[in-house]
Amino acid sequence: MGKLSLEPYIFFQGNCKEAMEYYKSVFGGELTMQAISDLPKGAPTMPGSKPTDVMHASLKGGAVDLMASDSSKASVKAAKVELCLGGTDETEMRKIFEALSKDGEVRMPLNKEFWGDIFGSLSDKYGVEWMMNIGSNMA
Repeated sequence: MGKLSLEPYIFFQGNCKEAMEYYKSVFGGELTMQAISDLPKGAPTMPGSKPTDVMHASLKGGAVDLMASDSSKASVKAAKVELCLGGTDETEMRKIFEALSKDGEVRMPLNKEFWGDIFGSLSDKYGVEWMMNIGSNMA
């Protein structure tokens, strides 16, 4: 089997465009978005969607790849999954941690942990939970 990739898909309650532009400022990459109003006439849409809602957004080619949309499936707080970033460039990882924590809540500051890596966790301003592990031996 070839190498698989996992791309988180995040659902938002009407603020997907704002959130994905924010993540682009944090992670870099190319952001593409398609609004409900961009769909061809007669195409199926989510019940309760507005023309300005994002039908699909994709952030590719930066530090991470993310996908997202506005959806009635979105919860007030994304609490079922936490996204974990791992890497070895401490300076860059700390920069990302600080950017994600702006207007959010740091639950655990970045600190050297008993397993030898630097670890921290936060909830960003959109309620998405993030963990970060900065290791010297990331595989």
